[in-house]
Amino acid sequence: MLWGMKHTAKTTVRTYELDAYNHVNNAVYLNYLEYGRMAYLRAIGFDYEGLIAAGYFLYVTHIDIRYKFSARLGDELSIQVEPVKLGRVSGTFHQVITNQRNEVCAEADVSWGCVDSNGRPSKIPDEFFVEGLRPEPAK
Repeated sequence: MLWGMKHTAKTTVRTYELDAYNHVNNAVYLNYLEYGRMAYLRAIGFDYEGLIAAGYFLYVTHIDIRYKFSARLGDELSIQVEPVKLGRVSGTFHQVITNQRNEVCAEADVSWGCVDSNGRPSKIPDEFFVEGLRPEPAK
């Protein structure tokens, strides 16, 4: 039902996110990506707080980000998130950040993993797994 779900979170560029060139600092895009992923997890009904309380953690293992167009003060940004890969203990989200003119500001593939309280790779416990983590099945 939720396979291949895409979710879009919105934010507006703030003054303190700008660099000396008056555009969004490259490191700030990582915050936008995190914000978008957390909004996605809420939208699919993933109990992130419950997972942590049970002694499991999701962490980012790799981010491949490509900067395309500078976001500037006041730009309304859309952060789209879509699962593209799911393994036994890890997965990958594809994320695209666009401005209000539909220009792609950044695009990223974010790989994540799940660990138990000892820091060992672990499958997400069944009680926390939601179908929205799965990418759309191949056609």
